[in-house]
Amino acid sequence: MKKFLLSTLFLCITCATAFSWGQTGHRVVGQIAYDHLTSKAKKNIQDILGDEQLGMVGNYMDFIRSDSTNDFMSPWHYCTIPDGKTYEEAGVPEEGDAIQAITRIMAELKTKQFSYDTELENLKYLVHLVADIHQPLHVGNGKDLGGNTVKVDYMWDKSFNLHRVWDAGIIDNQKLSYTEYCNWIDHATDDQISQWQSEGIMVWVDEAMGYRKNVYDFPEDGKLRYEYDYKNLSIVNERLLKAGIRLAGILNEIYG
Repeated sequence: MKKFLLSTLFLCITCATAFSWGQTGHRVVGQIAYDHLTSKAKKNIQDILGDEQLGMVGNYMDFIRSDSTNDFMSPWHYCTIPDGKTYEEAGVPEEGDAIQAITRIMAELKTKQFSYDTELENLKYLVHLVADIHQPLHVGNGKDLGGNTVKVDYMWDKSFNLHRVWDAGIIDNQKLSYTEYCNWIDHATDDQISQWQSEGIMVWVDEAMGYRKNVYDFPEDGKLRYEYDYKNLSIVNERLLKAGIRLAGILNEIYG
Protein backbone atom coordinates (compact mmCIF):
# COMPACT_ATOMS: atom_id res chain seq x y z
CA MET A 1 0.00 0.00 0.00
CA LYS A 2 2.80 2.40 0.90
CA LYS A 3 4.51 1.73 -2.44
CA PHE A 4 1.22 2.35 -4.25
CA LEU A 5 0.67 5.66 -2.47
CA LEU A 6 4.20 6.82 -3.23
CA SER A 7 3.79 5.87 -6.88
CA THR A 8 0.49 7.74 -7.05
CA LEU A 9 2.05 10.81 -5.46
CA PHE A 10 4.94 10.73 -7.90
CA LEU A 11 2.55 10.47 -10.83
CA CYS A 12 0.53 13.44 -9.58
CA ILE A 13 3.66 15.55 -9.15
CA THR A 14 4.99 14.55 -12.55
CA CYS A 15 1.69 15.40 -14.23
CA ALA A 16 1.46 18.69 -12.38
CA THR A 17 4.64 19.90 -14.03
CA ALA A 18 3.09 19.30 -17.43
CA PHE A 19 0.12 21.59 -17.12
CA SER A 20 0.38 24.48 -19.49
CA TRP A 21 -1.33 27.69 -20.56
CA GLY A 22 -5.01 27.31 -19.69
CA GLN A 23 -7.58 26.79 -22.39
CA THR A 24 -7.81 30.50 -23.20
CA GLY A 25 -4.05 30.87 -23.53
CA HIS A 26 -3.68 27.94 -25.90
CA ARG A 27 -6.59 29.14 -28.00
CA VAL A 28 -5.05 32.61 -28.23
CA VAL A 29 -1.76 31.19 -29.50
CA GLY A 30 -3.47 28.94 -32.04
CA GLN A 31 -5.74 31.69 -33.33
CA ILE A 32 -2.92 34.23 -33.66
CA ALA A 33 -0.95 31.63 -35.59
CA TYR A 34 -3.92 31.00 -37.91
CA ASP A 35 -4.36 34.72 -38.53
CA HIS A 36 -0.74 34.95 -39.72
CA LEU A 37 -0.74 31.94 -42.04
CA THR A 38 -0.40 32.28 -45.79
CA SER A 39 -3.43 31.30 -47.85
CA LYS A 40 -1.67 28.16 -49.02
CA ALA A 41 -0.74 27.14 -45.48
CA LYS A 42 -4.30 27.73 -44.27
CA LYS A 43 -5.69 25.46 -46.99
CA ASN A 44 -3.15 22.69 -46.42
CA ILE A 45 -3.58 22.79 -42.65
CA GLN A 46 -7.36 22.84 -42.88
CA ASP A 47 -7.23 19.78 -45.12
CA ILE A 48 -5.48 18.01 -42.23
CA LEU A 49 -7.68 19.40 -39.45
CA GLY A 50 -10.96 18.76 -41.26
CA ASP A 51 -13.77 20.20 -39.15
CA GLU A 52 -11.40 21.30 -36.38
CA GLN A 53 -9.90 24.77 -36.01
CA LEU A 54 -6.27 25.68 -35.35
CA GLY A 55 -7.38 28.03 -32.60
CA MET A 56 -9.04 25.18 -30.74
CA VAL A 57 -6.67 22.23 -31.09
CA GLY A 58 -3.96 23.62 -28.83
CA ASN A 59 -5.58 22.07 -25.77
CA TYR A 60 -5.52 18.56 -27.25
CA MET A 61 -2.37 17.46 -25.42
CA ASP A 62 -3.98 18.34 -22.10
CA PHE A 63 -7.18 16.50 -22.99
CA ILE A 64 -5.38 13.23 -23.79
CA ARG A 65 -3.61 13.26 -20.42
CA SER A 66 -6.60 11.32 -19.09
CA ASP A 67 -5.24 8.27 -20.95
CA SER A 68 -2.32 6.81 -18.97
CA THR A 69 -0.79 5.37 -22.14
CA ASN A 70 0.18 8.96 -23.00
CA ASP A 71 2.16 9.50 -19.78
CA PHE A 72 5.41 9.25 -21.75
CA MET A 73 4.53 12.64 -23.29
CA SER A 74 4.51 14.48 -19.94
CA PRO A 75 8.19 15.57 -20.14
CA TRP A 76 7.56 17.04 -23.59
CA HIS A 77 5.71 19.99 -22.06
CA TYR A 78 8.69 21.58 -20.33
CA CYS A 79 12.45 21.71 -19.94
CA THR A 80 14.66 22.32 -16.93
CA ILE A 81 17.63 24.69 -16.89
CA PRO A 82 18.98 25.63 -13.42
CA ASP A 83 19.95 29.22 -12.73
CA GLY A 84 23.42 30.00 -14.02
CA LYS A 85 23.52 27.08 -16.46
CA THR A 86 22.98 26.71 -20.16
CA TYR A 87 20.79 24.06 -21.74
CA GLU A 88 23.89 22.17 -22.83
CA GLU A 89 25.33 22.27 -19.31
CA ALA A 90 22.05 21.09 -17.79
CA GLY A 91 21.93 18.12 -20.16
CA VAL A 92 19.02 16.54 -21.98
CA PRO A 93 17.03 14.16 -19.78
CA GLU A 94 16.69 10.59 -21.00
CA GLU A 95 12.92 10.95 -21.33
CA GLY A 96 13.31 14.07 -23.48
CA ASP A 97 11.86 17.54 -23.00
CA ALA A 98 10.00 20.31 -24.84
CA ILE A 99 13.00 21.38 -26.87
CA GLN A 100 13.65 17.88 -28.14
CA ALA A 101 9.96 17.20 -28.80
CA ILE A 102 9.39 20.42 -30.77
CA THR A 103 12.54 19.90 -32.84
CA ARG A 104 11.60 16.31 -33.64
CA ILE A 105 7.97 17.07 -34.50
CA MET A 106 8.96 19.93 -36.81
CA ALA A 107 11.34 17.61 -38.68
CA GLU A 108 8.75 14.84 -38.90
CA LEU A 109 6.04 17.16 -40.19
CA LYS A 110 8.42 18.11 -43.00
CA THR A 111 9.33 14.52 -43.91
CA LYS A 112 5.92 12.95 -43.10
CA GLN A 113 7.75 10.17 -41.22
CA PHE A 114 6.29 10.09 -37.70
CA SER A 115 7.60 8.40 -34.56
CA TYR A 116 4.22 8.64 -32.86
CA ASP A 117 0.71 8.77 -34.31
CA THR A 118 -0.48 10.59 -37.43
CA GLU A 119 0.19 13.93 -39.07
CA LEU A 120 -3.00 15.30 -37.50
CA GLU A 121 -1.86 14.27 -34.02
CA ASN A 122 1.61 15.72 -34.49
CA LEU A 123 0.25 18.99 -35.81
CA LYS A 124 -1.81 19.29 -32.62
CA TYR A 125 1.24 18.46 -30.52
CA LEU A 126 3.25 21.20 -32.21
CA VAL A 127 0.56 23.84 -31.68
CA HIS A 128 0.48 22.95 -27.99
CA LEU A 129 4.21 22.67 -27.33
CA VAL A 130 5.28 25.87 -29.07
CA ALA A 131 2.85 27.66 -26.78
CA ASP A 132 4.10 25.77 -23.71
CA ILE A 133 7.77 26.65 -24.14
CA HIS A 134 6.86 30.35 -24.18
CA GLN A 135 5.34 30.14 -20.69
CA PRO A 136 8.24 31.20 -18.44
CA LEU A 137 7.65 28.47 -15.85
CA HIS A 138 7.80 25.77 -18.52
CA VAL A 139 11.52 26.49 -18.58
CA GLY A 140 11.96 25.46 -14.95
CA ASN A 141 14.83 26.10 -12.57
CA GLY A 142 14.79 22.55 -11.22
CA LYS A 143 13.85 23.62 -7.68
CA ASP A 144 10.05 23.77 -7.49
CA LEU A 145 8.55 21.74 -10.35
CA GLY A 146 8.07 24.83 -12.48
CA GLY A 147 6.41 26.76 -9.65
CA ASN A 148 3.94 23.97 -8.87
CA THR A 149 5.18 23.60 -5.30
CA VAL A 150 5.07 27.37 -4.66
CA LYS A 151 1.70 27.90 -2.98
CA VAL A 152 0.28 31.41 -3.31
CA ASP A 153 -2.88 33.34 -2.53
CA TYR A 154 -3.85 34.79 -5.89
CA MET A 155 -6.58 37.42 -5.85
CA TRP A 156 -7.84 36.08 -2.50
CA ASP A 157 -7.95 32.51 -3.81
CA LYS A 158 -5.67 30.22 -1.80
CA SER A 159 -6.04 27.26 -4.15
CA PHE A 160 -3.39 28.61 -6.53
CA ASN A 161 0.25 27.76 -6.98
CA LEU A 162 2.66 29.99 -8.91
CA HIS A 163 2.52 27.82 -12.02
CA ARG A 164 -1.26 28.05 -12.21
CA VAL A 165 -1.08 31.85 -11.87
CA TRP A 166 1.01 32.02 -15.04
CA ASP A 167 -0.87 29.30 -16.89
CA ALA A 168 -4.32 30.74 -16.40
CA GLY A 169 -4.73 33.12 -13.48
CA ILE A 170 -3.43 36.31 -15.04
CA ILE A 171 -5.08 35.54 -18.39
CA ASP A 172 -8.47 34.59 -16.98
CA ASN A 173 -8.43 37.63 -14.68
CA GLN A 174 -8.78 39.81 -17.80
CA LYS A 175 -12.30 38.36 -18.38
CA LEU A 176 -11.89 38.12 -22.16
CA SER A 177 -12.81 35.42 -24.64
CA TYR A 178 -9.90 34.05 -26.63
CA THR A 179 -10.97 35.97 -29.73
CA GLU A 180 -11.21 39.20 -27.73
CA TYR A 181 -7.78 38.48 -26.28
CA CYS A 182 -6.33 38.00 -29.79
CA ASN A 183 -7.80 41.30 -30.97
CA TRP A 184 -6.34 43.01 -27.90
CA ILE A 185 -2.73 41.84 -28.20
CA ASP A 186 -2.17 40.99 -31.88
CA HIS A 187 -0.60 44.21 -33.09
CA ALA A 188 2.88 43.06 -34.10
CA THR A 189 4.64 45.11 -36.75
CA ASP A 190 6.06 43.57 -39.90
CA ASP A 191 9.57 44.07 -38.52
CA GLN A 192 8.66 42.32 -35.27
CA ILE A 193 7.08 39.41 -37.11
CA SER A 194 10.14 39.01 -39.30
CA GLN A 195 12.51 39.13 -36.35
CA TRP A 196 10.53 36.78 -34.09
CA GLN A 197 10.07 34.19 -36.82
CA SER A 198 13.80 34.22 -37.59
CA GLU A 199 14.72 33.35 -34.00
CA GLY A 200 15.29 29.70 -33.13
CA ILE A 201 13.99 27.73 -30.19
CA MET A 202 16.95 28.48 -27.93
CA VAL A 203 16.11 32.19 -28.21
CA TRP A 204 12.59 31.39 -27.00
CA VAL A 205 14.08 29.49 -24.05
CA ASP A 206 16.53 32.26 -23.17
CA GLU A 207 13.65 34.75 -23.21
CA ALA A 208 11.63 32.59 -20.84
CA MET A 209 14.57 32.27 -18.44
CA GLY A 210 15.05 36.03 -18.60
CA TYR A 211 11.70 36.53 -16.88
CA ARG A 212 12.45 34.41 -13.80
CA LYS A 213 13.20 37.46 -11.66
CA ASN A 214 9.80 38.92 -12.55
CA VAL A 215 7.98 35.63 -11.96
CA TYR A 216 9.39 35.13 -8.46
CA ASP A 217 9.16 38.76 -7.36
CA PHE A 218 6.26 38.68 -4.91
CA PRO A 219 5.70 39.24 -1.16
CA GLU A 220 6.94 36.65 1.35
CA ASP A 221 3.36 36.03 2.47
CA GLY A 222 2.54 34.80 -1.05
CA LYS A 223 -0.34 37.21 -1.49
CA LEU A 224 -0.50 38.11 -5.18
CA ARG A 225 -2.85 40.97 -5.86
CA TYR A 226 -3.43 43.62 -8.53
CA GLU A 227 0.16 44.87 -8.40
CA TYR A 228 1.51 41.46 -9.44
CA ASP A 229 -0.89 41.38 -12.39
CA TYR A 230 -0.01 44.95 -13.32
CA LYS A 231 3.72 44.16 -13.38
CA ASN A 232 3.42 40.91 -15.31
CA LEU A 233 0.44 41.19 -17.65
CA SER A 234 2.58 42.68 -20.41
CA ILE A 235 4.97 39.72 -20.12
CA VAL A 236 2.13 37.21 -20.41
CA ASN A 237 0.75 39.02 -23.45
CA GLU A 238 4.14 39.21 -25.10
CA ARG A 239 4.75 35.50 -24.58
CA LEU A 240 1.36 34.60 -26.06
CA LEU A 241 1.86 36.88 -29.05
CA LYS A 242 5.38 35.68 -29.79
CA ALA A 243 4.26 32.06 -29.50
CA GLY A 244 1.48 32.60 -32.02
CA ILE A 245 3.65 34.54 -34.46
CA ARG A 246 6.47 32.00 -34.26
CA LEU A 247 4.09 29.07 -34.64
CA ALA A 248 2.73 30.73 -37.80
CA GLY A 249 6.26 31.05 -39.13
CA ILE A 250 6.93 27.34 -38.58
CA LEU A 251 3.62 26.29 -40.16
CA ASN A 252 4.12 28.61 -43.14
CA GLU A 253 7.51 27.02 -43.73
CA ILE A 254 6.09 23.51 -43.57
CA TYR A 255 2.73 24.00 -45.27
CA GLY A 256 2.96 27.31 -47.13
